[in-house]
Amino acid sequence: MRILVTGGAGFIGSALVRHLVGEGHEVLNVDALTYAGNLASLKLVEDKPNYRFLHADIRDGAAMTGAVAGFRPDRIMHLAAESHVDRSITGAADFISTNVTGTFTLLEAARAHWNGLPAAEKAAFRFLHVSTDEVYGSLGAEGLFHETTPYDPSSPYSASKAASDHLAKAWQRTYGLPVVVSNCSNNYGPYHFPEKLIPLTILNALQGRTLPVYGKGDNVRDWLYVEDHARALDLIAAKGRPGETYNVGGRNERQNIEVVHRVCDVLDRLVPANRPRRELIEFVTDRPGHDARYAIDATRLETELGWRALENFDTGIEKTVQWYLDNEWWWGPLRAQYDGERLGLEPAAAQDTAQAAAK
Repeated sequence: MRILVTGGAGFIGSALVRHLVGEGHEVLNVDALTYAGNLASLKLVEDKPNYRFLHADIRDGAAMTGAVAGFRPDRIMHLAAESHVDRSITGAADFISTNVTGTFTLLEAARAHWNGLPAAEKAAFRFLHVSTDEVYGSLGAEGLFHETTPYDPSSPYSASKAASDHLAKAWQRTYGLPVVVSNCSNNYGPYHFPEKLIPLTILNALQGRTLPVYGKGDNVRDWLYVEDHARALDLIAAKGRPGETYNVGGRNERQNIEVVHRVCDVLDRLVPANRPRRELIEFVTDRPGHDARYAIDATRLETELGWRALENFDTGIEKTVQWYLDNEWWWGPLRAQYDGERLGLEPAAAQDTAQAAAK
């Protein structure tokens, strides 16, 4: 099976590439290598004969047409995206350009390739568009996101992903391109860029630095171990029905403060410090438009395709913390470039938060 993966040097993308290469598929990884793209995340597969890498931007129509025509994939799995909510607040243009225009460009390259395939290959071809549960907006204290939940994005990031979801489905309905869409909950695990909550907490706590928590820490997320997500994406691309959406969630709802507490407690056990790391927690100004709660109903994926998460939050967080303890070679250079500064605030507020974090 020839599979073209976009964004395969990112967090989720690299987990997917490692999985697919391990399963014996021939994989072409197309990535622009923006700040969050890291070829070091692919060290385990970089020398494998069934893996190759192309440095290219999904917004480049000629590059995408050439990549697809040259590789002739049986599947395209589209993960390339700008993905950090905080960065989208102060830099929305990159999110619109990459997530919307880039997705359009890739869809057109895929459609040209698909139209030229023999009948049997055309019927088997799939385009998997990988998205987020943030397109659904915010839940109250009860209920879950279903595949039929109306879109209600709150941030420039989630709005750009909602737009790209609609494009992908429109290309299926208008042109017949066999598109499948997946929407996932919050991922965590190895190789996670240290701007996100869990790796930032791990690395700050290791260094005895302040652990910033937005608002009161009561925002709820449904946590999904990234390797479970990679298995789900492989399954959805292989067996998902064109035109359908599949929600991927770990059924692991936690308040942000609970997540930070758990990381602190695991680190205190594995690497004892002079004082409990929970004492490093500092509540900071909440980000604008911060959704209160996300929770995924993954019933369709579980019943129709037979997927199950192998990790619960406790087992997954143990593996994640241990991975960061064992792999400073990977995160050390990134930490030198991004040292945990607060993103997504106006300059004055950002300066205040940075000063608090440095205490």
